[in-house]
Amino acid sequence: MNATIAVTKEITTLINILTVEPENEPKLIELLRENTENIVSALDGWVSTSFIVAKDKCRVAIYSQWRDLASVEAMQANPKMRAYFPRIAALAAFDGFTGDVTYARQA
Repeated sequence: MNATIAVTKEITTLINILTVEPENEPKLIELLRENTENIVSALDGWVSTSFIVAKDKCRVAIYSQWRDLASVEAMQANPKMRAYFPRIAALAAFDGFTGDVTYARQA
């Protein structure tokens, strides 16, 4: 399954917004990329992950798609992920939520 933004109950979306000092943005992106490639992508229910960096380098959005809410909750409880969270917190403040796409329009 490829990453797409579409109205569907077959995907649960996890959005994380990280606030970072611009000089720490490259380190944060590398940490996120490394974790996605080595841990997240191997977890059951994972579909895709994308990073969006603000032009001012002060915010990073993580757009992550999962099979269902239970997969997100299992990821968040995974010991490898729990060990990774403090490393993110050392570089950025973060907030997030899970949800369903309720509207999407494409050209």
